[in-house]
Amino acid sequence: MAKLRIFSGKELCDLLSRRGFSEIRRKGSHIVMQRRDEYSTTTVIVPDHDELKIGTLMSIIRQSKLPKSLFE
Repeated sequence: MAKLRIFSGKELCDLLSRRGFSEIRRKGSHIVMQRRDEYSTTTVIVPDHDELKIGTLMSIIRQSKLPKSLFE
């Protein structure tokens, strides 16, 4: 399996937007992204930093329920 890319908060929000998430609000240095479907709502909080730590990125991947391969 390939290594994860290094993302900035803006790059990650762009990727999430292409996958159906939309920005709900910003507070300080955090962006709240949300995707709604017929049965559920998925909310992800993305720090608006120049470089996200790997642990933070892994947490966002789990919360978003998107395949890990999108982030490689």
